[in-house]
Amino acid sequence: MRGVILALLTPTVLTLGLAARPIPAASDEYFALSGHGGPIMGIAVSPAGRIATASFDNAVGLWQDETPRWLDQHRAAVNCVLFVSETELISGGDDFALVRWDLTTGTATQLEGHAGKVKALALSPDGATLASASWDGSIGIWSLTGGATQFLRGHSGAVNDVVFSDDGTRLYSASADGSLRVWDVATGQEALRLVEHGFGINELALNDVAGWLAYGAVDGGTRVVDPVSGNELADLSLDRRPILALAASNDGSLLAVGDGEGYIMVVDTATWRVLRDFRAAARGPVWTLAFSPDGANIHAGGLDDTLHSWPIATIDEHGQMQTTDRSFLADPDAMPNGERQFKRKCSICHSLTPGSARKAGPSLSGLFGRQAGTVADYTYSPALDKTALIWTAETVDALFDIGPEHYIPGTKMPMQRITGAQDRADLIAYLRAQTAPKE
Repeated sequence: MRGVILALLTPTVLTLGLAARPIPAASDEYFALSGHGGPIMGIAVSPAGRIATASFDNAVGLWQDETPRWLDQHRAAVNCVLFVSETELISGGDDFALVRWDLTTGTATQLEGHAGKVKALALSPDGATLASASWDGSIGIWSLTGGATQFLRGHSGAVNDVVFSDDGTRLYSASADGSLRVWDVATGQEALRLVEHGFGINELALNDVAGWLAYGAVDGGTRVVDPVSGNELADLSLDRRPILALAASNDGSLLAVGDGEGYIMVVDTATWRVLRDFRAAARGPVWTLAFSPDGANIHAGGLDDTLHSWPIATIDEHGQMQTTDRSFLADPDAMPNGERQFKRKCSICHSLTPGSARKAGPSLSGLFGRQAGTVADYTYSPALDKTALIWTAETVDALFDIGPEHYIPGTKMPMQRITGAQDRADLIAYLRAQTAPKE
């Protein structure tokens, strides 16, 4: 297995807040976990009920109570996270990397080999093998016991999800090419093309014992098929798209579906009857779902910086995700062009006020005249450490003219250009007015 130990977590990262309120042990009440500086992209739950969250803010949050441990090693948004055990965690992100976290020693080991975003992870039943789905079109097969790494290729589009069969001999994959494929894990060969949906397939959920495999697609299709024959068992599709999240309860009795319009649908898998259909977000999507170990609560993440957990029995009695104040959702026609450029392209990562607030990028307060890479409460990529670059109107213009990756090779800032000279000028004028020190 290819890997490089990157860092030791600081003692403060590994310390729990003694006065913090614990996550409810009984899954009969609503709770929320706040602290991330960006949308929640992935959720994992350990058998003991510990929760891990992956966020657009480049971090993994580990929750045993309302005070998180922050795991900071990724150089871009973290999309997925998975518990290998109560003491080991693996995450994958937009930086093409997987990070293997030892929660006892604090070491973080990077697993390299993908050439695109890592979108999903799956663990073999024996815990010895990890599968990763990547937008480079491949599936990574990683030995967690020291064996060689293998990449399965054959999809003609991004791979969005993977799941192992209960005996670990088969691996199912979902792709933007519209296919759901079955792979022989021992040989690494494609064994069967189970479904050709026609639209990209985003999500999978498998119950091998009960003999069903659910998938969710870009066109809103939510279907259940036999995992051996591919014969359709149920069609749960509603007029909402795309499907962005699927999760099955530990006992397989419930399936939860999250979509791009902010709804969570909970289905009884014995009858394929819809038990709950709840608008979890007033605006924006539901990116990720996970059940509590007993199946009584559904944890969800979306554009909100907070994980929300609703008791399924009373889900309709609780509030929605608070996404109505997100600046990047504001009406672009209701603001001047410079503000529009900032809110649409910068605000999800950067604040204008002092304090980076765990966002994916540093605070822009006092930007002009400041040396790049010097905001004290933000961890920069090596490309910006000790740089001589000073932020001026000219350097900000150049940054967005040719794109961050070309202007500062190695930066973890997303590749984003603003091609219009007037748009860049308007953005710079807006930033000057908003980031100047207040007298």
